[in-house]
Amino acid sequence: MPPPGSPTATYRLQLRREFGFRDAAAVVPYLAALGVSHVYCSPVLEATPGSAHGYDVVDHSRLSPELGGDDGWAELAEACRTHGLGIVIDVVPNHMAVPTPERLNAALWGVLRDGRESEHAAWFDIDWDSQDGKLLMPVLGDPFDDCVARNEIEVDVEARMLRYFDHEFPLAFGTEELADDIVALHAQQHYRLAHWRVANTDLNYRRFFDVTSLIGVRVELPEVFDATHARLLDLVRCGDVDGLRIDHPDGLADPAGYLDRLAASSGRMWTVVEKILEHGEVLPTGWACDGTTGYDALASVSAVLTDPAGEKPLTETYVALTGEDPDFTTVVSDAKRQVVTQLFPAEIHRLVRELRHPELRDLVPQSVPDPDLFAAIAELLVCFDVYRAYPGDGASADRIDAAVTLARTNAAPLGPALDVIEPLLRRQLPEADSFAVRFEQTTGPVMAKGVEDTAFYRYLRLTALSEVGGDPRHVGMTVDDWHANCERLARDWPRTMTTLSTHDTKRSEDVRARLLVLAEIPDEWTAAVSRWQAAGPAERPDANTCYVFWQSLVGAHPISADRLKAYLAKATREAKRHTSWTDPDESYDQRVATYVDSVLADEALLADVDRWIREHLAEPGASNSLSQKLLQLTMPGIPDVYQGEELTDFSLVDPDNRRPVDYDDRRRRLTQIANDQPAGAALDGDDVKLLVTSRTLQLRRDRPATFAGGYAPLTADGLAAGHVVAYRRGDDVVAVVTRLPVGLRRSGGWRGTTLQLPEGSWRDVLTGRPATHEVASLLADLPVALLVRAGG
Repeated sequence: MPPPGSPTATYRLQLRREFGFRDAAAVVPYLAALGVSHVYCSPVLEATPGSAHGYDVVDHSRLSPELGGDDGWAELAEACRTHGLGIVIDVVPNHMAVPTPERLNAALWGVLRDGRESEHAAWFDIDWDSQDGKLLMPVLGDPFDDCVARNEIEVDVEARMLRYFDHEFPLAFGTEELADDIVALHAQQHYRLAHWRVANTDLNYRRFFDVTSLIGVRVELPEVFDATHARLLDLVRCGDVDGLRIDHPDGLADPAGYLDRLAASSGRMWTVVEKILEHGEVLPTGWACDGTTGYDALASVSAVLTDPAGEKPLTETYVALTGEDPDFTTVVSDAKRQVVTQLFPAEIHRLVRELRHPELRDLVPQSVPDPDLFAAIAELLVCFDVYRAYPGDGASADRIDAAVTLARTNAAPLGPALDVIEPLLRRQLPEADSFAVRFEQTTGPVMAKGVEDTAFYRYLRLTALSEVGGDPRHVGMTVDDWHANCERLARDWPRTMTTLSTHDTKRSEDVRARLLVLAEIPDEWTAAVSRWQAAGPAERPDANTCYVFWQSLVGAHPISADRLKAYLAKATREAKRHTSWTDPDESYDQRVATYVDSVLADEALLADVDRWIREHLAEPGASNSLSQKLLQLTMPGIPDVYQGEELTDFSLVDPDNRRPVDYDDRRRRLTQIANDQPAGAALDGDDVKLLVTSRTLQLRRDRPATFAGGYAPLTADGLAAGHVVAYRRGDDVVAVVTRLPVGLRRSGGWRGTTLQLPEGSWRDVLTGRPATHEVASLLADLPVALLVRAGG
């Protein structure tokens, strides 16, 4: 049996001003009927006003007033208790907001006012030895002197602050007498106001990735941990909260130590971490958690449903139509080199300052100049191929070896600098731990911005594989490898989270399900996209953007022009080739928007696209959608359903995937499904997905011991055996799914393929029908089956 209070399944809710605690409480009866055991909430503490996500916390001591405060929370907690549900909350230990106005973060306000002497100075990861002992605040639209000349910076003597439009900064005690001379007054403060562009070169506080409006918090200090977790742990101790999701643990100085302290403080409740595992990487052993938030599961589900035979033709088409480099490794290297150069010089400068610390004087000779140290660190950041290394972890040591070796190959003249840095990264010398930790806290942001937020928007061969936690170099996974991975999870991380969609995925699970079909029909795709491109507007953006446009259109069709333009605006700015967030090219941006409008206004072209989707994508895409859903819901781990994804949903990256969810429609559909026995092929696409989701969740809820138990592959025999994935959970549940449905149809169907079911009589809880060994009969109504022992 799973431990008491352990989830059987969670349902993720994105809380915001428009959907707060009371709104969440109103949907609890539906979620209970759906079959989940826990409501999984985005961050609940007070965040920047109007926050759409809650990760920009300003006060750890208060539940968000915008979400409903203590009273609203009490309603949610009571609703969950009434309906037998627990609550999982999203914890943000790594950073706080630098809000506008700044006074909203009282702890940071005190640091701005009092500098190093502030009672909260230790809270924030600030390099006080830089910037002449001041905290750099890069918020100005122009250099400081220009803003002063235009009278944009004002002094409010009565309120004892400086104002710059909506920004507010406190005056140090005793400095208001200089109010008539803003330059002199500013010089006496514990902060320095600066142009926003200097953040990437001069910033002296740790931030979240490249987001200057989020400042790093030092939870490795016991007093900071206690202060920033007191309110959340109160919710745990009073029984309101039953599980924790930890945001971005790799940003912490000591992730393992943090998890140990959290486990001790929370009674070692169910805890998962948002740890991005690269291909072949596993979670460090010994961490006091139950696993990851499931991006690794997402990648494996997509992989087993992808036809590896499509890799070569899809590559040829991609190169022919776009002229892009087919080697993802090169794309990643170029992207990481760009973000290191453009976004992270400030972080590298800080690492160089760490190397020049007096304690390292004997280890870092002056004969190795600072520019060489800077260049060597930059090269190592480019070459490091996972989010982080961890002390004492053998796999991490191998990653360091590989990065150093590659850096020496790429930049041979930096050998002496690399000779200095290499042993420090291995933590072979205690006095170098601070440098090693700082380096480990920097590799993650470089990976996130270089790979997830740049390379994934450049390498578009098959966009379904360019997903958080994925690696588009690897097309497909064998069924044997799928089973081996699941057996490992069942053994090592049986309570890890599994997911298909999150608030951070680049496209929803149903968009990916459609796009995976392209690997089965590369010739048809090549002909179609070539025809559409030729028939489309002559005035078009670059070929790579056109290619992602066509994939996005067929993946999310039908989609409005506004939604598609918003997605492409984000995709092209993240790609950072023709436009970017910091240096937008308005003429290019307009060209992209015009292209979208022109295509969607061409009725004949759009009719061709619609016909092609109906003929080639709709049915196999729906099959993939159900297959991946059943795989995710039944594989080892605790499945999460992202809000609304129990129905078919063709959303793209946020904010598209945070649109309001119609729960009234879902309640009605769920009630109808519950009243219809048996159910199956007669249902529409939305109802079928809801059927599979709800009945699987309900089975998990009713048989927790089964899904906490082992995993055993089942063997299919026959000509179509390669098109089925089947396995047993515990002793009394079997999952069966179809893979590569186009190939199955083209080869003549199941053709007598059988499944070696365990002894006994079985029935399909999705259709209510008895199960047979004949796969064609078993999957006659749906491409998936969920079997239980008859009478069980």
